Amino acid sequence: MTRRPKHGECELCKRHTPLTFHHLIPRKLHKRKRYAKAYTKDQLNEGVMLCNRCHKGLHRLYNETELGSQLNKLEALKNDLQVMRHVAWVARQKS
Repeated sequence: MTRRPKHGECELCKRHTPLTFHHLIPRKLHKRKRYAKAYTKDQLNEGVMLCNRCHKGLHRLYNETELGSQLNKLEALKNDLQVMRHVAWVARQKS
């Protein structure tokens, strides 16, 4: 298992700040049959390193099911209008 950086560049807002790990398919969904059959363990554990503001914003904007089914790739997050608006706001904030 590779170590996750605790400090670096957020994959959404690009600010250099402390980071948190965001599962692209939320852990709450991993044991549901639909996800357990469709994805390998490695795929279920894929994620991105985000700053706290971006991470919390994602979970405020969308519930776990929406994140797991519609926004389970970094590109999907980057192309979502609501996420883009939030990230633009976060990018203007001080670290």
